[in-house]
Amino acid sequence: MFTALAHPARRAMLARLSRGTATVGELAEPFEMSLPAVTKHLKVLERAELISRSKSAQWRLCRLEAAPLNSASGWIDEQRKVWQSRLDRLEDYLHVLQNEKGRDDGNE
Repeated sequence: MFTALAHPARRAMLARLSRGTATVGELAEPFEMSLPAVTKHLKVLERAELISRSKSAQWRLCRLEAAPLNSASGWIDEQRKVWQSRLDRLEDYLHVLQNEKGRDDGNE
């Protein structure tokens, strides 16, 4: 999923789909790339289960699938908590070292 989200065009396509279903042509419109290139990006998003595609008459419709994004968001939040805690402990330790150095410098 993170590989799929790594490309700015794919993120822009997901942003567009967050407003509602769109055709492949509508998703391709803002980009200066060929329709086959857009289709390749859509396949990456589909393999990551971030979108689903369907046919309606001659239209190929794409829809955002939010569940994988919610799952990733939860994982990112957990990682943020872990790293924030580690950085807070590091900051506390650096304050202790600074205070010890200040006392050592004052005793000389």
